[in-house]
Amino acid sequence: MSDPTLELAMELIRRPSVTPEDHGCQDVMIERLLALGFEVTRLRFGDVDNFWAQLGDAAPLLTFAGHTDVVPTGPKESWDTDPFVPEIRGGMLYGRGAADMKSSLAAFITAIEGFLKDNPEPKGAIALLITSDEEGPSVDGTVKVVEWLQQQGKKIDYCVVGEPTASSKLGDTIKNGRRGSLNGVLTVHGVQGHVAYPHLAKNPIHLAMPALVELAAIEWDQGNEYFPATTFQISNVYAGTGANNVIPGMLEAEFNFRFSTAVTEKQLRLRTEALLQQHRLSFDIDWTLSGRPFVTAEAELVQAAQQAIKEVTGLDTGLSTSGGTSDGRFIAPTGAQVVEIGPLNATIHKANECVAVDDLELLSAIYGHIMRNLLLN
Repeated sequence: MSDPTLELAMELIRRPSVTPEDHGCQDVMIERLLALGFEVTRLRFGDVDNFWAQLGDAAPLLTFAGHTDVVPTGPKESWDTDPFVPEIRGGMLYGRGAADMKSSLAAFITAIEGFLKDNPEPKGAIALLITSDEEGPSVDGTVKVVEWLQQQGKKIDYCVVGEPTASSKLGDTIKNGRRGSLNGVLTVHGVQGHVAYPHLAKNPIHLAMPALVELAAIEWDQGNEYFPATTFQISNVYAGTGANNVIPGMLEAEFNFRFSTAVTEKQLRLRTEALLQQHRLSFDIDWTLSGRPFVTAEAELVQAAQQAIKEVTGLDTGLSTSGGTSDGRFIAPTGAQVVEIGPLNATIHKANECVAVDDLELLSAIYGHIMRNLLLN
């Protein structure tokens, strides 16, 4: 193997860092960064390992953000090979985390090494924000590091998150924002009874269904220039006692809003609760906000990233805010410009997760060109 990004990606994949475990991945990265002169601060919160590494104090501060943790493998028999023994077949690198996101982590390191070799005194600072809590509850990871940075008076100007963003070709898509995510657990209260005596009971299933159907049919907004319209999806409905002759006394429904900047989390909550009240339901809702929507306009970072992808791949990349949440939702509120650029996302979280070997060197080059475009001009 002659590609240092491939070699490092394979070394990281060998470490079974199922969330929130890091299994030494950060040690591997930190060793390389210390050799470059970075000042590294390990930040452990709860059971989660994180680190902040920084080289230089001048503005602008360009940060690469990512996670060493991966999702569980699922049944091993669903894999053609051991998910934590990286293997190259047919020009693809296989292993858990190959696409999400150990290849990006490797490309961060090799891109920085190459950039500093050619440009030992850039016009600005370079940092890495790495966590092992992105695939888990995300409470002791990036969000805590951002709080620590604010306490230290450190301000990120530009942030590149290494999430897998490409749809069909490396570089075809940049995520310049993400939708917000609002979860609700609705409990509708009825009166338990015998199915033969419905007049002595109140069936919460019958009571809740018209309201749930109406919620599913609402147009919450029409989106805007950056976001599609807000969506509402019911993910689970629970009711019943296990017996077919008992009217249950309670129904529980779990649902999620993926929402744009055209509406607020408060507006969604109030409108939902008003509709349920109109249906005269006795209910409780437990709300959880996973993240607010954010968007980075087509300013310096977006332009630098588009230019870098064009220089390396020849593609005119598109901008997107689709998909799930990412740790960018914790960084963007600080005022940083945030984009996400990484490998193809077709196999993430699947068995036989993989990434094209040829894309690793290109991804490192894209990150390197972003640094040149922002820190040398």
